[in-house]
Amino acid sequence: MTKKILQAALFYEIWDAMKVTFKHMFHRPITFQYPREQRTIPDGHRGALGLLRYGDGRDRCVGCDLCEAACPSRCIKVISQEDPERPLQRFASEFYIDITKCVFCGYCVEACPVNALAMTKMYEYSTHDKRTLLFDKKRLYEVGERHLEDAKKYLYAHNQEKNSDESREYRYYFPQSVLKPTQSQPKHLS
Repeated sequence: MTKKILQAALFYEIWDAMKVTFKHMFHRPITFQYPREQRTIPDGHRGALGLLRYGDGRDRCVGCDLCEAACPSRCIKVISQEDPERPLQRFASEFYIDITKCVFCGYCVEACPVNALAMTKMYEYSTHDKRTLLFDKKRLYEVGERHLEDAKKYLYAHNQEKNSDESREYRYYFPQSVLKPTQSQPKHLS
C-alpha cells in the first residue's frame, strides 16, 4: 500500500514514460524533408509510363494493342493504323493512358513485344485539374525522352531488354512486305 502511495506521489508512470522519450531524443532523425531532400529510387520503381523511340528517332510502338489487352484497370487506349508508306506495317496513331486509373502494375510493359513502353522514376505529377492526367501520345513521348535513362534502367532491371549489341540483334521483327523489304534482315537469320 505504501508503494502505491509513493508511486502516485512521485508520478512514477510519468517518469517511466519519459524514459522512452529521453531514449529517442538523442537518436539521429530519419525523416526526409521531402521538397528539399530527394529519396534515391531503385531502378525497378514503377512510376509514370513513358513511350520510347529507337535510336534513329522512329517510333517503337507498332500499334499491336497488347498493352491495352494486358491492362487490368483498362486505362490504356490505342488506336492503330496501317502505315501507307510501308505495307503490312502498323503504327499507333493515337495512344492514351489515364493515370488516375493506372495501378502501376507493369503488365503493359511486359506485354509490349518491341519495348515501346517503360516505367520511369517520375512520381511528381500532381495537378489541380484531373483532366491533365490523361496522357496522350505526345505527352508520353515527352516523359519517355525526359526520363530515358530511368526507363532503360527499368527495362534492364526487369529483364525486358539487355544492354548489349547481341540483344539488339534478336529483337522481335515483324513480317516483311511481299513487294519490298521494309527493314533490314537480322544478322541471326542471314
